[in-house]
Amino acid sequence: MPERLTEMLMDTWTPLIILWITVLPSICMAPMNQSQVLPSGSSTGLKRLTEEQRVLNRSKRGWVWNQMFVLEEFSGPEPILVGRLHTDLDPGSSKIKYILSGDGAGTIFVINDKTGDIHAMKRLDREEKAEYTLTAQAVDRDTNKPLEPPSEFIIKVQDINDNAPEFVDGPYHATVPEMSIVGTFVTKVTATDADDPVYGNSAKLVYSILEGQPYFSIEPHTAIIKTALPNMDREAKEEYFVVIQAKDMGGHMGGLSGTTTVTITLTDVNDNPPKFAQSLYHFSVMEDVALGEPIGRVKANDLDIGENAKSSYDIIEGDGIDIFEITTDAQSQDGIIRVRKPLDFETKKSYTLKVEAANVHIDPRFMSGGPFKDTATVKIVVEDADEPPVFSSPTYLLEVHENAAINSVIGQVTAHDPDVSSSPIR
Repeated sequence: MPERLTEMLMDTWTPLIILWITVLPSICMAPMNQSQVLPSGSSTGLKRLTEEQRVLNRSKRGWVWNQMFVLEEFSGPEPILVGRLHTDLDPGSSKIKYILSGDGAGTIFVINDKTGDIHAMKRLDREEKAEYTLTAQAVDRDTNKPLEPPSEFIIKVQDINDNAPEFVDGPYHATVPEMSIVGTFVTKVTATDADDPVYGNSAKLVYSILEGQPYFSIEPHTAIIKTALPNMDREAKEEYFVVIQAKDMGGHMGGLSGTTTVTITLTDVNDNPPKFAQSLYHFSVMEDVALGEPIGRVKANDLDIGENAKSSYDIIEGDGIDIFEITTDAQSQDGIIRVRKPLDFETKKSYTLKVEAANVHIDPRFMSGGPFKDTATVKIVVEDADEPPVFSSPTYLLEVHENAAINSVIGQVTAHDPDVSSSPIR
């Protein structure tokens, strides 16, 4: 029984508690000023409060209108009705006069002082001015006394899609290393649209490639251009001409578009080894050539450019490895063969060398393709020079008696021609 009584009491008091919680904050937060505090039993105070409350309530009601918009670029035979101002004090008679002031009042916007209708008299461009701040006032037509406090409001120019996207920084130039993997960043382009980015899709851009596929791709919303094919070889094609389109309205049909060009150049990487123009070179040299004198040039061609095409030369085998040397011409990248030691035709008439050209700068990514070097054979023939006769001894000692007869033989010197021809000596 006590439990049942408790439940009945709860059912009775719960709605009252909820009502009290709901009403109490409103009562506590109600504004109170001195004019609302009445002396006890004061009929004058009550009358004054009633009058002030009526004015307060009227001010709270005041103007009645919705947010006003006018469509940009609209033109027609008649002025455009933007909207109607109305005060709840207007009983529909002609006693109230509406007055408009502020941005464009009287020139761009004209108000019918009887009905409160506002018309736009000129074609408007949102890109020039997006909104107009005006002030409305209602006065007594006979006395010109204000019936309401002035009220400020805004007329917004509503956007239409009348501006195409533009690439203000185009045309673009970009580079990307050759042989890059798919998805390598190339560059980013940017288009701008003067339409309203907040209202509708007039400034919502989508990017696409009109020319340049299948080599490159573009992110539709970020306009980031990336490589789309692997192993693009600079030595096969160095430059690509890409056309990018930006279309508004989210890329849908009916949107406006603009285009730009991007010239993309593949930069060189060391993906090609040096290669001798021929596998066998022949040179001849006189046996009396001066030491350090060049006797011939070899050339290893490299399809790469710049630092990636530089090669160094070396003699790695041969019977003249200590007789000759090879150096690199920094300008032409030729290998220059020079004599290190004197040559003697009568001792050795020819030499065979094996020379090697190797890249100076190696890219480890391409080492699996093979060694970045090449070899060639060089045959050098020594030619006989016309050498002077050689005495059998550098000095001779001869003796003769003081009383020897004229034309007596006192000794003999000998010389020979070192050349193969053994020319007669006199």
